[in-house]
Amino acid sequence: MKPTTRGTLAAVMTGVAAVVGAAAATPAVAAETVPIPVPLNGVEQALGLKAPRIAGELPVPLPGGLEGPRYVEGRMIPDRAVPQVPLSGGLPGADVRAPLPHVLGDGFDHLGLAAPAADLRTLTPGLSLDSPLGAPNPDHLGLPGLKRPQAAVLAPLLKTVPGANLEMGSGA
Repeated sequence: MKPTTRGTLAAVMTGVAAVVGAAAATPAVAAETVPIPVPLNGVEQALGLKAPRIAGELPVPLPGGLEGPRYVEGRMIPDRAVPQVPLSGGLPGADVRAPLPHVLGDGFDHLGLAAPAADLRTLTPGLSLDSPLGAPNPDHLGLPGLKRPQAAVLAPLLKTVPGANLEMGSGA
């Protein structure tokens, strides 16, 4: 087989392997949380005792659809001049399981804390303004009327329901 044929075959096989690997793997953007394991096997082997098992979850924040300014009749500046930006993600989660040795006798019990990642929905603050000029007034030769300027800050929003489970039981 010629070297150019081998190179072409290797490139094709590499491309096929990459496509198959990409199809099998879940993209990180599609995942809601990214697992974070904490490897403590070295501590367990070095010290000769049971180490706790610690893992975490880090949520991936995703921006939502932006609701743009709304034009209102009779106003010179659109409503919600600075719109609120929705973000969705979550609070980080944790899973900790620590062995508790028996004081008398052999064996271990465990103490565990499971706090799964909780959904979190937010809206950033926004701003709504209105100018001191009104709509053109035909009684004043088409000049706009005067009114009081208006400004409003749209309050931020935060929605979540965190939860945790603390347990103690037999087994390591």
